[in-house]
Amino acid sequence: MRQAARATDCPTITPVAMLRHHHPRSRWRLLPAAVLLGLVLGGCGKPEAPPTATAPPSVVAQAATTELVEDEADFVGRVVAINKVELRARVEGFLKERRFKEGDRVEKNQVLFLIEPDQYEAIVEQRLADVASAKASELNASAQLKRGQELLASKNIAQSKVDELQAAESVAQASIQQAQAALNAAELNLGYTQITAPVAGRIGLANYTVGNLVSPSSGPLATLVSQNPIYVQFPVTQRELLEARREIENRGGNPEQIKVLVELPDGNQYEHSGQLNFVDVTTNETTDSVTLRAEIANPDGILIDGQFVNLKLALGDPDASVVVPQAALQVDQQGIYIFVVDQDNKAQVRRIQTGPTKGANVAVTKGLKEGELVIVEGIQKVRPGQPVKASPPRALDNSGFAETGADANQDAGGDASKGAPKDASKPATTGASKPSVGTLNATAGDSDAQTDSAKDADDKQDQETQNNQNKQDDQGKQDGQAEREQNSEANAL
Repeated sequence: MRQAARATDCPTITPVAMLRHHHPRSRWRLLPAAVLLGLVLGGCGKPEAPPTATAPPSVVAQAATTELVEDEADFVGRVVAINKVELRARVEGFLKERRFKEGDRVEKNQVLFLIEPDQYEAIVEQRLADVASAKASELNASAQLKRGQELLASKNIAQSKVDELQAAESVAQASIQQAQAALNAAELNLGYTQITAPVAGRIGLANYTVGNLVSPSSGPLATLVSQNPIYVQFPVTQRELLEARREIENRGGNPEQIKVLVELPDGNQYEHSGQLNFVDVTTNETTDSVTLRAEIANPDGILIDGQFVNLKLALGDPDASVVVPQAALQVDQQGIYIFVVDQDNKAQVRRIQTGPTKGANVAVTKGLKEGELVIVEGIQKVRPGQPVKASPPRALDNSGFAETGADANQDAGGDASKGAPKDASKPATTGASKPSVGTLNATAGDSDAQTDSAKDADDKQDQETQNNQNKQDDQGKQDGQAEREQNSEANAL
């Protein structure tokens, strides 16, 4: 029996010693025999086990739904104040007062800075005196001219003398105008000692404190910006501008009535919307873009000059579109595609065209129908045409966490179902329509038991696999030792 078993595993091999007994004088034949021995022993291993069939991967699939999606265009813009004023000193002098608190809202014509006015008040008084002196000189010149004209009538004075008196009167009148102009300039300089707000808004930091010498060359004393309303400017490429105009015209809308929505840096939507009020007349040659501007209400001062914000332009009324989660989208050199589950539970590639986004979903304009199952999780495990085990996503529990259908199948299904009794899969036909708390706890206990049974089965299978591997290693070592012994005998001969 033992010999028959060995004959089944490997053909009979003639030992080297027997070859030497039959052919004592033919040592040259030992080398081919040794080579033949090694080749035969090398092919006497156990046949490889057939590959085991792998279970289809578990994925989460969600049916495509139809929702109202508003066609929007996203841009990045900058907030720009309608009025932005740098307050500067128009006359030279020392700052005497600062009549505002930095960051406060100020009203139009409110006094903000006061420069020492003493020297400018003195100049005004001097110019007033000059005007009075000029007027007195003009009265004297007029009287002299009138007397000369009377003497000329009686021919007691020459005509030339009367002409001189008339010229003197004209010079006196011009002196009055000159003095009056100097007085006006002095009064203006005196008024410039009070720096007022030209517009209402919020004032920033003061660059100079009280006691400093300021002049027109000192730079801005502070910056004042208006806040309500406020502008938002953003660049748009020529291609996007033409596409937007064509889309609006096809919908029968008015480009001047496009609604502009603002998204704040924290991700929240700004409560006030705006409208476009300006499209630049020139194109930026570097970026081939045109600057657009929208006016937005800002009563609470949330939008600040120079701030970056995200903008959404609503191009028309919402349309019903098929939407899928953005997590399902895949991109390659041919474009955007998704994996769908067909009627045979196989994953198939579907090329699609996408439209505007709505939250975490994206509209599909071509390539997908409502109700088709789209794989949203486990995409990395899927190959085209491969059978899959699809399950729907689970809703959020009381704690705010969601467990996907794929995780549920892996925890409660799979190998655990092998150890479960057959009757466990049959639905109950009697009992209350609403399970009690005890029933739910019992169900949870059964699920845990199935999970433990699945783990024990996996551990047992791993142990058997390890034992088989050890046996194969031992057999390989024995075969290698026998081959080395045969080779040693051959070399000795």
